[in-house]
Amino acid sequence: EVLGEARTLYPDMVETLRATEILAKEGFKPMVYCVDDPIAAKRLEDAGAVAIMPLGAPIGSGLGIQNRVTIRLIVEGAKVPVLVDAGVGTASEAAEAMELGCTGVLMNTAIAEAKDPVLMARAMKAGVEAGRMAYLAGRMGKRLYADPSSPLAGLI
Repeated sequence: EVLGEARTLYPDMVETLRATEILAKEGFKPMVYCVDDPIAAKRLEDAGAVAIMPLGAPIGSGLGIQNRVTIRLIVEGAKVPVLVDAGVGTASEAAEAMELGCTGVLMNTAIAEAKDPVLMARAMKAGVEAGRMAYLAGRMGKRLYADPSSPLAGLI
């Protein structure tokens, strides 16, 4: 992690890109913490990142994924694994990351600060598994109006 400043712990993307280039040239396989920007993610991948790890929200905030659209765009554009790396506070948010097509979710504060860390870890595992299954199953399309899925023929 190449952080920009202490208040937000947001990554310094100029220095992160530079570090990724250097590390990849030296034979390392960088898994890179980054902002949730599809352009930055693509540049990191082109620089040699073997995984893109965008934040969902600031580290340790527990705010959940703040921008589903950019995370999805990163997933769609990446040829390497995408893992949400920060901001996930509960199992439903881990499921959400996986439903967006992420390969995984990095966990720390949500488990470490839970009243029952072992139970929270189990919940996170279940959320990740459920989200992945939902992604693979394929979500139904969203509609503005009702659309009955049961046959209407023969109804009284």
